[in-house]
Amino acid sequence: MKFGSFSIDVAEGVILAHAVKLAGGNLPKGHKIESADIERLIGEGIEHVIAARIEPGDIGEDEAAGRLAGAVAPDHLRLSEASTGRVNVYSTVDGLFVANRSTVDRLNRIDPAITLACLNDHVPVRNGDMVATFKIIPLAVSGERLEMACEVLRATSAFEVKPFTSRSVSLIATVLPSLKPTVMDKTARVLSRRLTASGSHLVREARVAHDVEPVAEALRTASRLPDAAAKLIILFGASAVIDDEDVIPEAIRRAGGEVVQVGMPVDPGNLLVLGRIGDVPVIGAPGCARSPKENGFDWVLDRILAGEKPSALDISGMGVGGLLMEIQARPRLREAEAQTARVGEVVTVVLAAGKASRMGEGGPHKLLAEFDGVPLIRRSVMTAIGSQASSVVVVTGHRKDALETAVSGLNITTVHNPDYASGMASSLATGFSVEQARSADGILVMLADMPGVSTGDLDALIGAFRQSNGQSIIRAVSGGKRGNPVILPKSLFAEVLKLEGDVGARHIVETSGVPVVDVDIGDAAHLDVDTPEAVISAGGILKG
Repeated sequence: MKFGSFSIDVAEGVILAHAVKLAGGNLPKGHKIESADIERLIGEGIEHVIAARIEPGDIGEDEAAGRLAGAVAPDHLRLSEASTGRVNVYSTVDGLFVANRSTVDRLNRIDPAITLACLNDHVPVRNGDMVATFKIIPLAVSGERLEMACEVLRATSAFEVKPFTSRSVSLIATVLPSLKPTVMDKTARVLSRRLTASGSHLVREARVAHDVEPVAEALRTASRLPDAAAKLIILFGASAVIDDEDVIPEAIRRAGGEVVQVGMPVDPGNLLVLGRIGDVPVIGAPGCARSPKENGFDWVLDRILAGEKPSALDISGMGVGGLLMEIQARPRLREAEAQTARVGEVVTVVLAAGKASRMGEGGPHKLLAEFDGVPLIRRSVMTAIGSQASSVVVVTGHRKDALETAVSGLNITTVHNPDYASGMASSLATGFSVEQARSADGILVMLADMPGVSTGDLDALIGAFRQSNGQSIIRAVSGGKRGNPVILPKSLFAEVLKLEGDVGARHIVETSGVPVVDVDIGDAAHLDVDTPEAVISAGGILKG
């Protein structure tokens, strides 16, 4: 392929590297110049174009990307149509994405023009998730190099999706006087939810004394009873495993099985035990698996549900990436119980950066309207200050100076969003980036134009957040209809920072998988004042 600037008189047949704007309609990138195009270009005084001329043996970007994708085994995968040199690959099942790093690296080192990017190895995916993308970087690529890449893909699987298969799961829980029955009840519920994606079912539960022989007998029984699907046994010990000869590994041996591995380099999840009784896998779950948060137990469970038989070598190789402190569902590394008592600290972020465009061009600012003689922004901020929140951050944008004057003297942190015109997402990111917000357990997002929200309403939301141990989204509603304010837990802060455009956090609330607790605060959840009529109707006086 020859790339460069081509004179119009020799440009027929070249492929545009950049779009060309013409009065009668643009010629897009990737367009092949024809004789009629040359007449148009000359007519508008264009003498040169930046383009590529395909030479013998070269393959165009879309055809090349399509050939690469076509060299991948299509099982459980769906390929997009090639466009701009790209083919995306999607899973057609719920399962486990498995990547062969050496094959992917080998392909990507054939030619910088030929690329394959995919998900990390051994991550669960849902039907419809994008798992990989092939991209040809230039407009064409050497056919010889392309064939080398295709041969790599045909010879060795670069990636695949292994569908989850249903299992009949037996739960065995050991009992000690110190373990409350409610803990074991919760354990069974959480485990059942974990099994949903694979279509597996918890078919029986046994609670036995925390001693080798009762556990061994329960294992023998579970491994012999008839089940509709392949068996899986999961053991939750009332006490953590600390040695290869502790109760759970020894019980597996006593039941006629083998212990594959005790311990894993994943935190949380270090104290996992993996064994087998014949063909039946047995997982001695670590205590952290009583929680729905991702941990090492999930890594082993997913592999088994996808039909793999994890070995000691597999488990000992999980250390890189095994520190799960940054996983969305687990915002901080486990520490001593005394150090986690602070859960529930809430910082309020008041959004006051919008352009108030519905107030009319050059009209009064809604946040400067007075309610009972007080500017609305000051009223809203004082409401936030009076609550149980540890601190208040106010994000300003449009008419920054006037708004900051209106809240002067209050014990708050003000931060200006210079990109306020781009929409709410930038204001959220500005507020969530303030130091005290980053260190909080939850952030209460409050819109400054909601005059009906009271300090009592905010305290009700904060109380619900603390009652959930800082692990839930708390949302104000009225009559069951969602509204504002909302509290987002620390596990979702990173997702908020990824938002773009004129969008709030609603999509995160509805799709994150984090539990949502609704708190009814009445009509105040829906009352905002976006227009002059709304301000007056709510009892305000237009100012500013």
